[in-house]
Amino acid sequence: MNLLLAAKLPVHIASTLNARMHWRELAAKAKQQRETTRLILRSATPFDPARLPVIVTLTRFAPRDLDDDNLAGGFKSVRDGVADWLGIDDRDPRVQWRYRQKRSTQPRTYSALVEVEFE
Repeated sequence: MNLLLAAKLPVHIASTLNARMHWRELAAKAKQQRETTRLILRSATPFDPARLPVIVTLTRFAPRDLDDDNLAGGFKSVRDGVADWLGIDDRDPRVQWRYRQKRSTQPRTYSALVEVEFE
């Protein structure tokens, strides 16, 4: 596997499945995370969809872990931003999505890492 990109995102990946927020607040947060992801990836390197297939690994850094369904759900907006950068729909079979999480070394510190590799 060849690593194409590794980019750190200043986002707080949290479970939105049980969020007690107004829908407008949730929508604004989702839009901000999607745009942040797309812009950071685009500024790091351009991507040509002809280079597919790829493996995308999304890693959450936080003080506590989420269970696996909340982890995937929390990454929804980031995943959409990565798909925007790739120029595809996020259900395209040429992209394999992987989710991981690690404990952050600083208390109350949240971030995410996007790694894109060629298959």
